[in-house]
Amino acid sequence: MHAAERERLILELLSHNGFISYRDLEAHLDASPATIRRDLSRLEGKGRLHRVHGGAELPGKGEDDSRRGLSGTPFTKSITQNLAAKRAIGKAAAALCEPGEGIMIDGGTTTLQMCPHLAPLGLQVLTNSLHIADALLPQDNTRVLVPSGTIFREQNIILAPAGEESMPRFYAPKLFMGAAAVGRQGVMQADVILVAAERRLIDRAEKVILLVDSSKFAMSSGAVVCGLGEVDILVTDDGIDAASAKMIEDAGVELIIAPSA
Repeated sequence: MHAAERERLILELLSHNGFISYRDLEAHLDASPATIRRDLSRLEGKGRLHRVHGGAELPGKGEDDSRRGLSGTPFTKSITQNLAAKRAIGKAAAALCEPGEGIMIDGGTTTLQMCPHLAPLGLQVLTNSLHIADALLPQDNTRVLVPSGTIFREQNIILAPAGEESMPRFYAPKLFMGAAAVGRQGVMQADVILVAAERRLIDRAEKVILLVDSSKFAMSSGAVVCGLGEVDILVTDDGIDAASAKMIEDAGVELIIAPSA
C-alpha cells in the first residue's frame, strides 16, 4: 500500500468518529507501527489531524473539549437507571479485586457501585471520577489517586486536553471501566474525548474488566474505544440475552453474570 493510499484510508477512518487509535490503524493498514507513525506525522504537518496519546484525532477538536459538555446521559440521570442491576454488577466486580493491589476505576454509574465493597481490601485506586473518589475517601484503608485535567461537571470526571499526559506513573493489574454500548464493533462511548481518556487507562492495565448492564447490548452506536478482543472480563446482569452472551464468549471474553434480584 502506497503512502498516499494509507493517508486516504487514515483520514477516512478518522472521519467516522473523530478519533482513531494506533491499534485500529494497525488492524486496517498493511504497514509497520513505525510507518504508521510517519504517516501520522506527515498528516499532522499538513494540518489534517492532530496526534494524541494512543492515536490521532481531527484537528482543533481538543481545543474545544474543555469548553463543552460531554455527549451522553448526564450522571444525575444515569445513576437512577437500572440501579439494581448496576449494584449487582458492582458487587461482582469488587469480588475480582485482591487485597492490597492497585487498580484503576474509570468514571461511570456502574463502576461507582464497586465502591461500597472495597473498604476491607486496602486498595490503591486511580480514578478520574470525583464521584468515585468521594465514595472512597471515607475508607481509611483505601488510597485514592486522581489525574490532572479539566472537570466535566455533568459527568463529574477529570479529563486532560487531547495530547496532554496527565496520569500519574501508575500501572495496574486491573482496569474497571464502563461503556455507553457494546456490540460486534467493540466497546463504545458517546463522546470522542472519552475514547482518548479510556485508551490512556487501557494502555496502563494488564487486564481490562468491562462493567455494563444488559441494556447496553441493545445499543449499537458510538465512538469505538476498543475491540472486544481487548476486553478480558465482562460483568453484566442476568438480563443479558442469549445472542449477546454468545457474542461475548465467541470473542474470547470471560463473561460473569451477576444476579440482580
